[in-house]
Amino acid sequence: MNYFIDLAHDSLNKRNEELCGDKVEVVDTEDSVIIVLADGLGSGVKANILATMTTKIAGTMLKEGASIYETIETIAKTLPVCHVRKLAYSTFVILKIGKSGLAQLVEYDNPPLFYIRNNRELDISKKERIIHGKKILESEFEVMEGDSITIVSDGVIHAGVGGVLNLGWQWDNVLHFLLKHAQLEKTAKGITNRLMNTCIDLYEKKPGDDTTVVSIKIREPEIVSIFAGPPEKKEDDSRLMQDFLAGRGVKVVCGGTAANIASRELGEEIEVLLETGTEQVPPIGKSQVLDLVTEGVITLSCVLENLEQYVNRISLDLGVHQKGKEDGAYLLTKMLINDCTHVCFYVGQAINPAHQNPDLPKDLSIKLQVIRKIKEFLETLGKKVTVQYY
Repeated sequence: MNYFIDLAHDSLNKRNEELCGDKVEVVDTEDSVIIVLADGLGSGVKANILATMTTKIAGTMLKEGASIYETIETIAKTLPVCHVRKLAYSTFVILKIGKSGLAQLVEYDNPPLFYIRNNRELDISKKERIIHGKKILESEFEVMEGDSITIVSDGVIHAGVGGVLNLGWQWDNVLHFLLKHAQLEKTAKGITNRLMNTCIDLYEKKPGDDTTVVSIKIREPEIVSIFAGPPEKKEDDSRLMQDFLAGRGVKVVCGGTAANIASRELGEEIEVLLETGTEQVPPIGKSQVLDLVTEGVITLSCVLENLEQYVNRISLDLGVHQKGKEDGAYLLTKMLINDCTHVCFYVGQAINPAHQNPDLPKDLSIKLQVIRKIKEFLETLGKKVTVQYY
């Protein structure tokens, strides 16, 4: 089955706590992706340690080939029950999605996960099993392209309790919210950001509980190839272009010299669209072959700033809901956030004297530093990124 598991998670600490009592572990193996969310009893350091123990045990055992049953049995033996509250020291959800499409789900005292398909809640059949006195719910199901799965800690369900909402947000209300935004947001990060910021608002920026969201979107792979900057040796121009054009997906060229190389190798003139420029971002170019042509370092630096704001939930609308804004940085940011799962950079290492002292090592090039930081943010967003240097 050819699909991409788009995954994003974020957490919010209970007010006045330096550590989060929730913990998420993601393990990517050859044949599956394993997601573990644990919620430690209470908050702060103790809860963080208990949740971390749970996720590490589960993640490590499943990665090494242990069965779900063996994993849960080990967790059940390792984590005792609080004698005062008669509650487990950590609740958890384990979701294993195989590359074949078969998913296994285990839930223990955590809010039920949200599963949306074709803009409707999907009801999953669950079997109850008692393991060392603990009631475990198990499920098996097939995922499909377009499915949206969201796992939350109880901090989401309790958001607003005693304040904006007397009884908290409640599971059904969160489902209604997700039914709307799973349709609007193409990415897992978009759903996570929306849900987290709503929780912050409901808590009036003073969270009464640790709050965690894990979002998963089953997507068709989308590839973006980016040619940025001329190669160190001019004789490599043709080789770089051949490699760049041989790749699948959307084609983007960043930089004036790179655009000139592309124009020469493609045998077409690239027209500069002056009306697309702004005070901050130079105009884009129009090509019959390439999907997007932008200026280099300035545009890429703006893209980096946009990505940083989006990753840190400073800007939620970036790349999705803004209208009438068509500068190069916006278009490239939108493409990287929403319209790709894989990014392939083809980076020339020639030094531009206008941006860099040619006597300094090329590793200190402003362009290379910006691209490396963009790569880091894209990987934070769950994208698969490769970089080839010339």
